[in-house]
Amino acid sequence: MPNRLHYGDNLTVLRDSIPTESVDLIYLDPPFNSNAGYNVLFKAPDGSGSAAQIEAFDDTWHWNDSAVSAFADPTRNS
Repeated sequence: MPNRLHYGDNLTVLRDSIPTESVDLIYLDPPFNSNAGYNVLFKAPDGSGSAAQIEAFDDTWHWNDSAVSAFADPTRNS
């Protein structure tokens, strides 16, 4: 498999885009549960600052039904 950067939820990417038993290591080092919202800031065409921004992701974690399912999923097929 050629080198590729995958963007998205890791469980979805691993299920849908990565062949089974083809990964030796996945290393993640995000700012985990920082209780902050992160935005992408844009610049004007001339490179100067701009007020334009969009929400990139919200890093507030909640233990809910989705988290329970995601936690159990990796061991379900073992």
